[in-house]
This record gives sequence, C-alpha cells and structure tokens, in this order.
Amino acid sequence: MKASELRTKSREELQASLEEELKKQFKMRMNRATGQMEQTHELKQVRRQIARIKTVLNENAGS
Repeated sequence: MKASELRTKSREELQASLEEELKKQFKMRMNRATGQMEQTHELKQVRRQIARIKTVLNENAGS
C-alpha cells in the first residue's frame, strides 16, 4: 500500500494496520529463524510497510 493511500485512512485504521503488520513481521521472523521461510524478500517489504504506517501516524500527530 502506498503512503498516499495510507493518508486517507483514519488514525484507528492505521493503528489496526500497524498491529497487523507487526504480527506478520513476528511470524516471518520466527519462520526465518526455524528455516521455514522461502520468500525472504517479504520480510523487507513488511518492514518498509511498517515504516510507512508509522510515518503517516507521525505526520498526523504533528497536525
């Protein structure tokens, strides 16, 4: 999801998305540690999505 799409969401929706992405990241980290992860590039994508969401939340907090 692009940052422009995230900016249209409410703060509650962003918080829910952030929680979901953090859970996804945790599961991926556990899979990588046990050697079950095949698509290692997805971890980087999730990390960047978390950063996007946090950036938009911080932009909204400053307003």
